[in-house]
Parts: sequence; C-alpha cells; structure tokens
Amino acid sequence: MRSFVFKQSLAFWSLILVLLSLAAALLFFLIPDRSWLLGLPYHDSFAKGSSDEWHAIGGTWELAEGAMRNESDERGAKLIAGSSRWGDYSLEADIQLLGQDGDAGLIVRSSDEENGVDSYSGYYAGLRNLDHTLVLGRADHGWIENQAAPVPGNVSPFHWYHLRLIVVGCEMVASASDPSTNRTVVIAMSEEDCQRKGRIGLRSYSSGGVWRNVRALPATTADLQLLRSQALPPGSPAQATARRSLVQSSGSHWAGTRDQGRIAEPTVFAPQPIASLRLSSNVHPSVATVRGVVVLTSPVLYVEDATGGAAIPQPEAPPLKVGDEVEATGSSEPRDFSPVLHNAKVRLLWSGAPMPPLSVTAAQAATGAFDATFIELDGFLVNKESGPGNTMILGLQKSEQSFRAVMIPGRGDVLFRKLKPNSLLRLRGICVVDSEYTHNLTPFVMLLRSADDVLVLAGPSWWSAGHLALISAIGLILILAAQVLYSRVEHWRLGAVLEERERLAHEMHDTIAQSFAGIGFQLQAIRNDLMENNAAALRQLDLASDLVRHSHEEARRSIATLRPESLESVDLLPALEHSARRMVEGGSVQVTAFARGSARPIPVRASDAIYKIGQEAIANAIRHADPTALNILLSYEKNEVHLVIEDDGIGLNGAANSLGFGLQGMRKRADSISASLQIKSSPGNGTRVEVTAPLPPRFTLTSWPAYIWQYFQEHRSNAQEWERTHPYSYRR
Repeated sequence: MRSFVFKQSLAFWSLILVLLSLAAALLFFLIPDRSWLLGLPYHDSFAKGSSDEWHAIGGTWELAEGAMRNESDERGAKLIAGSSRWGDYSLEADIQLLGQDGDAGLIVRSSDEENGVDSYSGYYAGLRNLDHTLVLGRADHGWIENQAAPVPGNVSPFHWYHLRLIVVGCEMVASASDPSTNRTVVIAMSEEDCQRKGRIGLRSYSSGGVWRNVRALPATTADLQLLRSQALPPGSPAQATARRSLVQSSGSHWAGTRDQGRIAEPTVFAPQPIASLRLSSNVHPSVATVRGVVVLTSPVLYVEDATGGAAIPQPEAPPLKVGDEVEATGSSEPRDFSPVLHNAKVRLLWSGAPMPPLSVTAAQAATGAFDATFIELDGFLVNKESGPGNTMILGLQKSEQSFRAVMIPGRGDVLFRKLKPNSLLRLRGICVVDSEYTHNLTPFVMLLRSADDVLVLAGPSWWSAGHLALISAIGLILILAAQVLYSRVEHWRLGAVLEERERLAHEMHDTIAQSFAGIGFQLQAIRNDLMENNAAALRQLDLASDLVRHSHEEARRSIATLRPESLESVDLLPALEHSARRMVEGGSVQVTAFARGSARPIPVRASDAIYKIGQEAIANAIRHADPTALNILLSYEKNEVHLVIEDDGIGLNGAANSLGFGLQGMRKRADSISASLQIKSSPGNGTRVEVTAPLPPRFTLTSWPAYIWQYFQEHRSNAQEWERTHPYSYRR
C-alpha cells in the first residue's frame, strides 16, 4: 500500500513539474524583451556578425568588419543593451569618430530611453573633437556636464581610441587612451543622489562612430580607485601644460581642417539644381555640378537637394556619412525620372543632420516622380527572401500596389528573422525605379539604409491558421493534463480507501477473529472436562462451538474481502480464481477460469467492485447451490469488461430470500461503477451471474474527438438530471 501511494504521489508531482515547465516555456517565448537574461560579464558578438541583444534608438547602426557603425550625423543616436538590474560595473570599448564637430562614447546605468538628443536617464563618457576633450556627465532628458579634460594629441577622426568607464555606488571614473602613443587621460565625478542601476549603451552626437570590443565586467571600489589614481589633479602644472599645448595645437589643426573640409575651392561649373539635369542631352553628355545632402552611401551614393535626387555610381570621394552636404561634379546622364552622374568627383562641404523623409503612398512612388528621393511609406509584408550579395529582400503590398525593399547585410539579419508575413511596416529609404533593381518585377524598389529604417506598426492578425492550431494543441494538452490529473487524484483517493480497509482488516484480525478463536478454545476445554453422562450440557456446548466456529469463518471471510492484497500484485481473473479455489479447498467442486479478448488495465475502483461482486457470487454458489463445477469467465471488449460466474448447482428457489442481503450488496456495487448485473437461474439448472462494466476509451489521435464529445454529453445529461431533481431548480 505504501508503494502504491508513493507511485501516485510521484506521478502527481511529475505532472505538476511538466505543467510548470510548459508554462515557463510559454512565458519565455511570449515575452518579447528577454534582456533580463543577460548577465555579467558581457562581451559583444560584433566580430561574429551578431547583435541580437542590442536595440537602436535613432541613427543608422550596422555591423561591418567586425564592428558596430553609425554612419549618421544624427544628434543623440543610441544603441542600448544589457539589463536594468546591472549596478556596479565597468564598461569599455574601442571607439573611432567618423567626423568633425561631434562626439562618441559609452552610456552606463541607462533607463527611460527615447528618440531625441540626450533623451535618456544615465551617465555618459565620450570623446569630443570639437574641443578635443574627454567628457563625463549625466543625462536626464537633458545634458549636465560634470567633468571635461583635454586629450593629449587631440581627438582625431578615423583614429582608434580605447574608452573605459567604471561606476561603483555613486562614484564614476572614465579614461581614454590612445593605443598608438600609450597616452591616457582620466576624469572622475561623484553624486550624492545617483542612479544606481541600468543598461549599457553606445552613443554618438553630430558625428558617426565605430565601436568594437565592447565589454562589461563587475567592478569594485578597488577597481575604481586604481583607475582614479591615474587622474591628474585639477589645477596641477601638468594639467595646465597639457591644456595650453592642446589650445595651441588645436588652433592650427582647426585652421587646416576648415580650409580642407569646410571652405570649398572655386569650381569651374556653377552648381545646378538636380532636377534640371533631366533636361540635358543623351547624345552629348554634359559636365554638371550639383550640391546636395547624402541620403545613401551604399551600394550607390545618392545625393538629394530640394528639387530631387541623383545617383552617383563609383564616385571619387572621401569617407561620407548620411547627412553630409557635398558638391559633386561629373558627366550627367539624364534618365526617365532622375539623372545619374558618372565619373564624379565629390567634395565634402560640411557635416549636417540627416534630412527627414518625404511621406508618400505606394501608388505615388510607383509613378516614378520620387525616383532617387528619400521617402517614407507603409506596406504589408507579403514575403521575404535572401538576395544576391547577402542582401535581404522584402516583398510588400499596399492597397493594389506591390513593391519590394532591399536591405543591406548588417544588423538587418536580426530584424529579418523577426518579421512575420502580413505585418504592417513603415519603411524609410531611397525610392528607385531603375530596372537594375526592380528586375521588371515591381514598379519601384526601396533601398533601405539600415534595419532601423523598418518600423513594425502592427503584427499579423493573431487569428491565423498557425495560432488556431497552436490553441488547439495547447487545449488538447490541457485536457490531457486535466484528465491525467483527475485520474491520478482519483487513484490517490482510492489508494487511501484501500489503505483504510486494510487497517480495518488488521484490526478485525487482531480483535474479533482472535476473540472467536479464544472462545472456541475455551468451549472445547469446558467440554473436555464435563462428564459424558451430562448429555444436555454437551449438546449445548457442541452447538455453541459450532456457532463460534461459523462466526470465526464469517469473520475471516469479511477480513479477506476487506484486504486488497489480492488485487495489488495479480490481475482480476487470477485473484478471483485464487479466491474460489481457497473456498472449495478440500471439496469436490471443480473450478475453471479463462479469459477472452486482449487484456487491458481496469480502473482501481471498477476492478475492486467487480472483484467483490465475483467473490460474493462464488461464495453464494458454494454455500447454497451445492455445485460440482464452477466456471469463471472474464471477457475484454472495446469499451467494456464482462465477468460471468456460472455453476451447475440446484439454482435459486425459495431459499433465495435468505440471499437477499448479499444480492442487494452486489447490485449496489454494480451501480457504483455504472455496471449492469444480471442473475439467471432456475431450479435444477444452476445459476449464471453476469456483470458488464464500462471502461474508459483508449485515448488515441483518432478517438479523442469522440471521447471529448462523450464527456460533454455525460456532463450535459448530469446537468439536466440535476435540474429535474434539485428542489430549487425552475425546471422541476
């Protein structure tokens, strides 16, 4: 019995564990933000081409050559990762600026990030080439600069620096070093009321940047003090000397920079509006000069002014970023909707902020009026595929207009995996009607600058075929789990009942049965001491001894019916056969037992009731029918089990009334398991007792709909029966 209860308990807790695991898996896949899974230490996977954990807020962030690049001059572009639970740690990275008059650096303890300049809460340390300093301060949807120190040798664009920032408690220390000179500058700050936890981030302002080898490690006060000890004390002669040399060198540096990057040399050709180049001759190409803002740098340089846009393939140009204002001189080729400048020389005039897109519809873009122009439009995702050169192609449609969008490799693969068909997207990119890109499949193609130019406005409709199948599968699993749980609880309850019955059997054996044995022994001793001439007393003692012996046998029989050991280790038919042979032991009754059909498990409650009915039928036949043969048949059907107890005795007659209590108990046991009980007998022809008990259907992939329908039908009939019989039901 203990092993039975242990097995039921083990099955129950195993089921609970499976359900908890299923719930955890569903939560894991349904919660989109899993940044809380990130832990320290952390190292980026940029060199492996992966950046799934990073979230862009502004800018044009892309992976290139094992580093993260932001080629936009947007002010306040941010890339965020990490966990909001990170507290004391150090953040370091190699940083390169891509332009003048800006800065780039690292964010720590960040929260509440939004689009816009300094639109976050946290701390920032960065390199600024406007005044060639390392800056440290706090952003709280506004910038509060705390410390700034000159960087020896100036802050030059396209040059690698190593930046490190440590935060422990309310103390912060930042350092910047030049690997080529091994010169380092360190600054520190502290606050009384500081922000103690937050994420990490990369940030640029008015200048693009490149980051690599981003690492975050747990930090202690010892780490902070070690880095702080390298700082120059404020007002020290060494710091004053460094600042004076910086001012002197920066003056000459800026003079050269302004002459080279900001003041354009006189040109032979006066700048023309880009739209006017469409009027030039195809037969005699002319040399033209245009001025505009860079809207795309790869795979083709696109420049746009107030009148339109132009493509500049394979230009002779310095490194450019989106937002730079340039002047281009080349051979003009007019096309149907926009011009192309061949063999062009491009000069950077100055850096600026990226221009906003022009919002149009897909039908308007299909006319070609916005060719080579930076636009924004909405569309539903139809399909996605990989294109040549590791590009990613999105097929879209809005109203009756279809078009495609081409995304260059980089961080786009993260978005590409997450996009689902039928999602509503907002796209920003260069509209191109050239057949080189459209392949005559769609009227136009959008060239996207980065993954951040794709915004998911709405996901696909939730009520899709896949989701309905998922709901059905989950519902089926829950029904199965409920059925198994109910079955296990019922088995557990019946196990407790059997355990109590076993306890009562032991109590009866230790009290009533032993008392009867003691009384019989005492009566036999008294009879042995009496004289043989006392016939009346001897008859009374013999009668009393017979009554005690009969009562002892009845008590043993009751104990045998209470004890469940017969069904614990053997099946139903062997248990009944063993019980019958024990009852007729030493007699002339022949017992035969056989089974029919494929044996299958029978619920404990049904098996116990059938066993008790069969045991009572066997006992009645042996005690009252005087049989010579007793047959036991157990037949397994599809959804039923039949038990037949048949004898060749005298049958039922007027003495059947004495069996009324036993027959009544058999019928009650049959009703308790929804079984039918039939007793067929006639004088001289023996007796046949037949029990037919229903079994739960085998749960298979083909039978579960019928099983569920049967369950609801039974539930409905039970409810109707309650309404008819309940005293407060209005249906009575």
